[in-house]
Amino acid sequence: MGVKVLLVDDEPGIRLLLSKIIGKTEGFEVVGECDTMTDAIKLFTIYKPEVVFLDIEIKGTSGLECAKIISDLNPKTKIIFATAHAQYMSEAFEVYAYDYLVKPFNVERVTRTLERVKMLDLKDKMQEESDKIIKYEKGLAKLLVKGKESMSFIDIKDIILVQRENGNTIIYTKKNAFSTSASLSDIEAKLDPDQFIRSHKSYLINLSEITKIEPYGRWSYVVKFKDIDKDALITGEKYEEIKNRFL
Repeated sequence: MGVKVLLVDDEPGIRLLLSKIIGKTEGFEVVGECDTMTDAIKLFTIYKPEVVFLDIEIKGTSGLECAKIISDLNPKTKIIFATAHAQYMSEAFEVYAYDYLVKPFNVERVTRTLERVKMLDLKDKMQEESDKIIKYEKGLAKLLVKGKESMSFIDIKDIILVQRENGNTIIYTKKNAFSTSASLSDIEAKLDPDQFIRSHKSYLINLSEITKIEPYGRWSYVVKFKDIDKDALITGEKYEEIKNRFL
């Protein structure tokens, strides 16, 4: 199976055009299409597509609102806005759009976007423990994670990455991954801002664990770490902030 793509547009003709372009691009598969946010979220939950083509204006709501929900479910989803409304570009990239295509489409422009997507690693696996953070032991520099019948203490210095994914918050260390219902903001408040940075609305990263930052979308980057086979997204603004810290 190739990279899974979901099409969300209230114009059947546009969905047909995109479907034909995608069908002619090796390595991609359209798994569903719809014209409402309700159906988009339902199909996204069922098929878990890596790429979503999304119109700014869909039936009953704004595509921007739909993008926010999808991004919360999986922040690594590549949301490609496909719309006739160029004036919404800045708002689209505030929700970390991967790209922004203006109708009428240039076929080569769509194909180039798909080729960039293909070059990225779209397969991530994670190990989760159904625990919940309930306390921060400041004096011990630890986070206490409590499960039904056990407690785990996480050394803050060992935290490499904290990520929102599928409605949960995942804390990654070198050897383990812990799942919690605590919000990213709750955890951010407990970490040293000189050591950890909110690189993206869905990621907290340990600056000492970064090995490389490279381009990802038009105004975003991907962060690589030395001790885990995971990566994180970072906005252009935060990229400049990190760069200035090390000057």
